[in-house]
Amino acid sequence: MNGTAGGPVRKKALSKPARALRLLGGVLDPRAWAHLFKIVNYHNYSHVRPLRQMALGPGAAISPDACFANAERISAGRGLRLGARTTLWAGPSHGRIVIGDDVLFGPDVLVTAAGYRFNDGHPVTQQPMDEADVTIGSDVWLAAKVVVLPGVAIGDGAVIAAGAVVNRDIPAMAVAAGVPARVVGQRQVAGERA
Repeated sequence: MNGTAGGPVRKKALSKPARALRLLGGVLDPRAWAHLFKIVNYHNYSHVRPLRQMALGPGAAISPDACFANAERISAGRGLRLGARTTLWAGPSHGRIVIGDDVLFGPDVLVTAAGYRFNDGHPVTQQPMDEADVTIGSDVWLAAKVVVLPGVAIGDGAVIAAGAVVNRDIPAMAVAAGVPARVVGQRQVAGERA
């Protein structure tokens, strides 16, 4: 059935010549090349230049699609591992992000040291930002899609579960999960029994 009343509608397949023409049109379209230059520019100002401004310890492994803002206020110890599409936004004037040694970020993690106010008028983007330092201890794992908000301190050895929103301090060796994140367990040191 192809488009009959109540039946499924299937996409019509393009012939090989039609696919070749579509490819040629895309390659010759100047808008595609202009967009490519925009992507290169974005990568330069959100990744390449900021990496030169950050204070990084040795042995960092940073995904090529990680993004940084105000990188001069971001520092990390040795062995940092930043997963795909991680975003670190330090504050525009003073909010810092300080990361310890051997910290692992899963994909799509957001850490921000600043946020817009929303009750000071309209539009939100023209309101001042509140900034507060974020501190992430050593041997911390932030799993996929964790959000860490301004002013938070995460203690050494903590693990933050996927999708958690951290809006308050998390103690050392804690396992935290949820929205907002709360402590749900304790990490064990190798050789210890629970």
